[in-house]
Amino acid sequence: MSEEVIDPSLAAELPPPAAAPAEAMPAPFVPPANIKDANDETIAAAVALFKQGEMVAFPTETVYGLGADASNPDALAKIFKLKGRPTSHPLIVHIPSAEHMDRWGRNIPEIARALAKMFWPGPLTIIVERAAGVLDAVTGGQDTVALRVPSHPVAMKLLDAFGGGIAAPSANKFGRVSPTLAKHVFTDFQLDVPLILDGGATSVGIESTIVDCTSNPPRVLRPGGINTAQLSMLIGSSDGDAAPDAPRVPGSLPSHYAPRAPVRIIRRVDLLEQLGQQRGGRSIYVLGFEVSVPRLAQTHQRIVPVAAVPYQRTLYATLREFDAAGADLIFIEAPPRSIAWAAVWDRLERAATDHSQKRKREKSIKKKIAGAAIVPAATQAEEASDPLDGETGES
Repeated sequence: MSEEVIDPSLAAELPPPAAAPAEAMPAPFVPPANIKDANDETIAAAVALFKQGEMVAFPTETVYGLGADASNPDALAKIFKLKGRPTSHPLIVHIPSAEHMDRWGRNIPEIARALAKMFWPGPLTIIVERAAGVLDAVTGGQDTVALRVPSHPVAMKLLDAFGGGIAAPSANKFGRVSPTLAKHVFTDFQLDVPLILDGGATSVGIESTIVDCTSNPPRVLRPGGINTAQLSMLIGSSDGDAAPDAPRVPGSLPSHYAPRAPVRIIRRVDLLEQLGQQRGGRSIYVLGFEVSVPRLAQTHQRIVPVAAVPYQRTLYATLREFDAAGADLIFIEAPPRSIAWAAVWDRLERAATDHSQKRKREKSIKKKIAGAAIVPAATQAEEASDPLDGETGES
């Protein structure tokens, strides 16, 4: 077959050869309509929303809060409904300065004022007796109220502009991982929050320490951004979270701060053994220390230094990242046991408890259904090696 010959005089009339298709460019990230950079204009808009009885999410140095006017019962009801939060679970009232303590509390002891002077603004919540007129929706029906002055510049400007108390639990679904970025808030609530003020990543990364100043001596009810060594110069080493007369406080339920994927806290030596025993099909992610984990893709692990402050700053973001990637199981290498790591341990153990308790309930139900039926040996062996069973904590 002869090749076709083109008359050179006609070449100019021919169309140019088709260009190779251009490689598709990734679409630029466009923030959702309700996420706005925090500035004077958006802070003024937030204040207007508060006065209209609406919710606004805003950054603090600990985590992002879902805020509403603490003196407006209808606005507070919206927080409980959106979060799925029990109304018996008290809220923390964020105030502009320590001078506002007497608007919300009464019979305030000198130790509470001393703590405020030393640690406010900052990640410390102080519990005092509630003042007359403080809503039950804020206190969970208790005779105490939780107060805090945050140090994040956006939160401080917002509180100064509002001039009152803003009740603000963490801006996430109840019991789940707290948000440390504006986009985390949107992930949980989409457009249900009218305005999310974007102040960047939070600097502390876990919730505030809660100190009960209605007891003598004061007692730490929740570890957090300020550790007991820092507090000891004023209150000693009192720890009252297990006391039967302690007030209910946020984040104190056995199961809390939990990602959707099951969490297992485990020693490095046991981690390698568990990875080797895993059945196919599970998407496993690991948060470990210093040295990468063999037998696991690099994209499925986050390896960090053994340093408490940066660890807690990124912990929640890492758990959310694993969830978003579709993790079926999250192994967390057990941190050191020390005062510096107490708040981290508190969060990890509560996160792991969620799925441990669920697993135990499911097995209890199965046993009741099965009655006296004999469990096959293969099933017994499978359950014995299941990394979701057993007590949480260092194994």
